[in-house]
Amino acid sequence: MTSTTTLETPDGPFTLLADDGVVLASGWTDDVDALLTLIHPDLRPARADVPTVPASDAGVAVPADAVLAYYAGEVDAVGRVPVRQRSGPYREHAWQVLRDVPAGDPVTYTEYAHRTGRPAAVRAAAGACARNAAALFVPCHRVLRSDGTLGGFRYGLPIKESLLARERAAV
Repeated sequence: MTSTTTLETPDGPFTLLADDGVVLASGWTDDVDALLTLIHPDLRPARADVPTVPASDAGVAVPADAVLAYYAGEVDAVGRVPVRQRSGPYREHAWQVLRDVPAGDPVTYTEYAHRTGRPAAVRAAAGACARNAAALFVPCHRVLRSDGTLGGFRYGLPIKESLLARERAAV
């Protein structure tokens, strides 16, 4: 059963939608409907079927605890939580590769494309970041422009900068 919870973090409200502990979508918002639109139609539950539960509820406890651990300094905690996203083969592979980018060691879009096995697919790699529904758990914030600047981030550059600083300090 898919359920949702919202946690208060130093970067603002963080909402996650999980299906029995597997993250479908997450981000720095309290707008569940906005997160639902990020989920692939094959996985997307109807809004009426998504109860809001406390963070201690069994359906969301593991990812919620990982977010709290992340903000407490255990920045690798979110990488141990299962995620379910659907797209084409390249994008699904790219999301998995992104989960292997270590905290505190961001990569450029060019390097990210190379890690996916398709060095010329820089735009496709950037597209994987842009279409990532499971922010933080699939750390698209760890990808930078080739000149080292932040680039874009769905939840705003101040949050991206905060996450990267938190990770640098923790490792």
